[in-house]
Amino acid sequence: MASVSLESVRTTQLEASEAAAHLVSQLQGQDPKLVCFFAARSVDQSALNRALRDKLPKGTRLVGMTTGGEVDREGIHQGSIVLGAFSGDFEVGIGLGESLKENALAAGENAAKAACRELGVRQADLDLRRYVGMVVDDGFQQKKEELLLGILSKNQGTVLVGGGANDQHPIEGSAVIHADDKVTSNSAVVVMFHTEAPWGALRSHAYQPTGRRLVITRTDETGKRALEIDGKPAAERYAELLDVGVDELEFGKPKGFANTTVALKVGREYFIRSPWMPLPDGSILFANYLEDDTELELMQLGSMPEATQAFFEHELPQRVKNPQAALLFHCSGRYLIAQARGEVDALSKAFASAPPSAGMNCHFELYCGFHINTTLTTLAFGSDG
Repeated sequence: MASVSLESVRTTQLEASEAAAHLVSQLQGQDPKLVCFFAARSVDQSALNRALRDKLPKGTRLVGMTTGGEVDREGIHQGSIVLGAFSGDFEVGIGLGESLKENALAAGENAAKAACRELGVRQADLDLRRYVGMVVDDGFQQKKEELLLGILSKNQGTVLVGGGANDQHPIEGSAVIHADDKVTSNSAVVVMFHTEAPWGALRSHAYQPTGRRLVITRTDETGKRALEIDGKPAAERYAELLDVGVDELEFGKPKGFANTTVALKVGREYFIRSPWMPLPDGSILFANYLEDDTELELMQLGSMPEATQAFFEHELPQRVKNPQAALLFHCSGRYLIAQARGEVDALSKAFASAPPSAGMNCHFELYCGFHINTTLTTLAFGSDG
């Protein structure tokens, strides 16, 4: 019998030594093999790292990140630290890739190689039934696609779940990542798990396909701006499809991009590829890279609280036997939408249906080989007993 479990604790103490003492004092189980923590950016990150390593058992591995809000079974929080302590039947390897902005491809390759080396296996030789990776990047560097290419360069089938380290300031913020005793920005961390226990890499969003499609017919040299959609100026055409004015499109407005987004269909899956804002020249800035002649499907937003609760109550237990540990990467865009709709409390309550959990509001999400948006990505573990 194999199992992986998680003990989740939280503190609103933001002075580093007091926070570490409060968090570790709440842990009641066996000494953890791995601790993942999610901390408000306002905390002194270097001091927190030192304090946690001082309080935790010497053999415990440590990974952490700053957030745009912290998540556990009690909901979505601001100005706190959530800590998840993992124990059970697993081995873990941790790799840090630095200089993300300057060379994201190399950062991904180096992080994946280092994590696998700690487990004594080449990435090309991974048994994909027994290995799964968590990836966290400095979300403000906007390098997820290149990072993923690097991580997957030796094994494209490697399963990955994660998101961007974050801040409460989505445009001008900064992010910090912890990998054992290293505290860095402009970096990415890969955490590889090796386990015989049940596990699942999952994603959930509240959008439904409409059956209506559009084609990105022309992009700019950055790959982030759609210049034309269906052969017309991008913002004008998107507004026409939604029957709204261009000034109503921006993400967060009730009839705009957040309410009716687009997704890339891959098999039966829909991966959200969010438009972000219309620009003065008539183009649209997207959160993801775009390619000319890409067909995307229009997706209509439903109830996020209902979809989230159904995900935890039905889909996750169907995919992971006896779930008892989950890492949650919840898009900050979902939190902004919930604020605009007055649904933050309802959305927070939906997390009560999750297994023991720790996570954050992240700066965009990672799921397998995709950079996605407006989604909850989850790495869950269970027990086969």
